[in-house]
Amino acid sequence: VQLQASGGGLVQAGGSLRLSCAASGRTSSKYAMGWFRQSPGKEREFVATVSWTGSNTKYADSMKGRLTISRDSAMPQAYLQMNSLKPEDTAVYYCAARYTPSSRAYYYASGDYTYWGQGTLVTVSS
Repeated sequence: VQLQASGGGLVQAGGSLRLSCAASGRTSSKYAMGWFRQSPGKEREFVATVSWTGSNTKYADSMKGRLTISRDSAMPQAYLQMNSLKPEDTAVYYCAARYTPSSRAYYYASGDYTYWGQGTLVTVSS
């Protein structure tokens, strides 16, 4: 599975962005998907994850209430709607996928994921 993240850009504080993660290659839909981010000098951190059916989600506490993760249940494709963005949200955002037969499983540890996209840069200006 190859993942392609897009939708990043420059936005003012308080603004919104919608990131997309498109998959190519194997066409099975049974991939839990996640978003992570990494700022300069910091480790990659969990942002949000969704089960392959879309029924279960989990968000990072630091961004809870400002995010909505969704997906296309027919294929490994996911979206991340980010609202009320803050300068500290500036980072490269990565999408990830992991095959799982469990309809409810999601993963928030980066080591649990098999496939990664190249990242998309989000810059929030103050």
